[in-house]
Amino acid sequence: MTIQANWSYPTAIKFGAGRINEIAEACAQAGINKPLLVTDKGLADLPITQSTLDLLESAGLGRALFADVDPNPNEINMEAGIEVYKQGGHDGVIAFGGGSGLDLGKMVAFMAGQTRPVWDFEDIGDWWTRAAADAIAPIIAVPTTAGTGSEVGRASVITNSQTHVKKIIFHPKVLPTVVICDPELTIGMPKVITAGTGMDAFAHCLEAYSSPHYHPMSQGIALEGMKLVKENLLRAYEDGTDIDARANMMSAAAMGATAFQKGLGAIHALSHPIGAIYNTHHGMTNAVVMPPVLRLNRPEIEQRIGHAAAYLGIEGGFDGFYGYVLKLRQELAVPDKLAELGAGTDRIDELTDMALQDPSCGGNPVELNQENVKQLFIDCI
Repeated sequence: MTIQANWSYPTAIKFGAGRINEIAEACAQAGINKPLLVTDKGLADLPITQSTLDLLESAGLGRALFADVDPNPNEINMEAGIEVYKQGGHDGVIAFGGGSGLDLGKMVAFMAGQTRPVWDFEDIGDWWTRAAADAIAPIIAVPTTAGTGSEVGRASVITNSQTHVKKIIFHPKVLPTVVICDPELTIGMPKVITAGTGMDAFAHCLEAYSSPHYHPMSQGIALEGMKLVKENLLRAYEDGTDIDARANMMSAAAMGATAFQKGLGAIHALSHPIGAIYNTHHGMTNAVVMPPVLRLNRPEIEQRIGHAAAYLGIEGGFDGFYGYVLKLRQELAVPDKLAELGAGTDRIDELTDMALQDPSCGGNPVELNQENVKQLFIDCI
C-alpha cells in the first residue's frame, strides 16, 4: 500500500430551523463570555442580525457588532475589526453572514493575538505553524447564506488591498468551535444571492469530485452535495420561503466546503483573480466560468462525470451533465460571460499569471499552464 493522505473533518454543528435561539448556549460551549459579532455591511441593520444581538444581550453577553466588511474582505477590514475586538475586551468572535462575514470574522479571531502579518500564514506548506496557536480566540460561525461553507472551514480568503490578490489564510484552529446552521436565517435572501451562493456550493462539490487527489470520504460527500443542489437550488430560487429547500442548500454548502479538502481546480483559480480585480460575486463568477472549465477537463473526468450523472438522474453521461449545467445557469439567470459582471479583456495576461499562482491549480484534473488558462479567460470574458 503506497497511498498516503491527511484527512480532517468538521466541527460541532447545530442544524435546524430556530437553532439561532441557542446562540448563548453556543457561546458557553465555546468558552466565550464577551463575543464580538462580525458581519458585513449589508446585514448589519437587518432583523436577523439585530434579533441575534437581542439574544446575546438578554443572556448578559453584550451587544457588540463590527460590520465594516467589504464583499471581498481585505486586510484593512481585518485590522479595523481587530482594533474593535481589542478595545472592547472581547474573548471570542461570532462570525455571522455569508462568505465575507464568515471569513473576516474568523480572521479577526485568528489575528487578534498574533504578532506577525497575516500574509505570513498563507496556505503554503507549513506556514500555519508560524502562528501562536494559544492566542487564537474561539469562533462561533452562523451562516446566513448557503454557498461558501466557510462555517466548516479551517481557512479564510482575504484580498490583499495593495496587490489585489486573494490569499488563502489557513490554520487548524480557525475551524469554528460551534456552528449554528439555521435555514430560517436565509429566508428572504434575494434571488440573485440565492443563485450565486447555490452555484458556489455546486462548484465546490463539482471541483472536489473531479480532483485527482485521493480522498474517498470527500468524494462521496461531494457527490451527495451535488445531488442536494440539483434537488433543491431551483426550489429555493423560485420560492425563497421553502424552508426544506433552504435547509438542504445549507447542508450542501457545508458539504461542499468539507469535500474540497480533496482539492479545487480551475473554476476557483480563475474566479479568485477575477473577484480580486473586478470585485465580482464569487459564486456567480464560479457559475460563469464553469462550462469552459468542464470542457477543458473533459479528457480526464469524462468517465467520472458520467458516473455522477447517473447518480444524479441525468441521462447522457458527460454531455448530459454538461447540458444540465447550462440549463441550470439559464434558469438561475447566470450571465453567459464575465463581461456582464464587469470584467474586461484588457488584463487577461495579468489574470492568467494570477490564476497560475492560485493554490487551487493543484487540484485541477488537467495540468494548468499559460496557454490553457489564458484561453479559458478568453472563452469566459
